[in-house]
Amino acid sequence: MTDPQGRTALRARWRERVAPLGVRRPSGTRHPLIAVAMALPLAVLLGVVFGGWEAVMTQASSVAVLLGR
Repeated sequence: MTDPQGRTALRARWRERVAPLGVRRPSGTRHPLIAVAMALPLAVLLGVVFGGWEAVMTQASSVAVLLGR
């Protein structure tokens, strides 16, 4: 079980020490296009390495056959 009060105290101490140095913590928000640009290369790499492209094409052809009936 985590201790949220202890974690809060650690964050407060971190802010006290780092604030005079002018270091800001990231706000936690990121533009969606930046997130896609970060995730897309990894997704493509995993798809190529593990044969994801063939699986997608197989499923797409199966759906096309079902829709054609």
